[in-house]
Amino acid sequence: MSVLATAGLCALVPATAPRSSAVHAGASSRAVPAAKSGTPFAGTAAVGALFTRANGKLGRHFCTASVVHSPHGDLLITAAHCMTGKQLTPAGSIEFAPGYHAGQFPHGIWLVTGMFVDSRWSSRQDPNDDVAFLVAGRSGRQIEKHTGAEHLAVNRKPPEMVQVIGYPDGKDQPIKCTAPARAYDPGKLRQLIFACDDYTDGTSGGPFLLAIDRKTGDGLVVGVIGGYQEGGDSPDISYSPRFLRNVRALYKVAVSNQPASGA
Repeated sequence: MSVLATAGLCALVPATAPRSSAVHAGASSRAVPAAKSGTPFAGTAAVGALFTRANGKLGRHFCTASVVHSPHGDLLITAAHCMTGKQLTPAGSIEFAPGYHAGQFPHGIWLVTGMFVDSRWSSRQDPNDDVAFLVAGRSGRQIEKHTGAEHLAVNRKPPEMVQVIGYPDGKDQPIKCTAPARAYDPGKLRQLIFACDDYTDGTSGGPFLLAIDRKTGDGLVVGVIGGYQEGGDSPDISYSPRFLRNVRALYKVAVSNQPASGA
């Protein structure tokens, strides 16, 4: 494992994920009851499901990720806890299927070849740093050219109306829901809270999107399901780390130190 540490950031390329517990199952707060439920839909090109592959066989999807704009055109964003216990070697152990739905792979399957997380996450699983950037690609091809991309937005002031997309475990298509993302900042936590039901295991890493283009489906990504309680512990309330300067700094490390994509 090669480790690049810059200004308190840790870049793992490729890597065994930091230790953590189970993936997202919603959240426990009753302060903001869910008035809506996630609606199944046919998906959008820049958001997809993460899969494991072993012995040549594709496993079940386990988390959600989305393509985020980068100079190399091959960067994804998800929750850092999604990669807990996952390895990127041998090549093809983790794969990304953008736009996956109904057993179809409309934009192909892309190898995940690198991962970047903050050192505060890798050392102590700080909920404010439950964000990971992944490198996904094929030899000589850029995923962003095939799918489009969300654009990273930091230092936004909540509340904001967002659309959250996620892939529930055991389902063959994603769900989406539009509702306010509000500040949830007890103690040292800097989080967003989102109330919408049916965000079960597998939706971790799903993007909080705003300013969505009606033609492309792309927007600004201001959060991912994760953070406090790794996204929560019931399906009707979800959390995200606030995207502040720590996430911007991690993004800069990722785009400056990406390994070669593809295989």
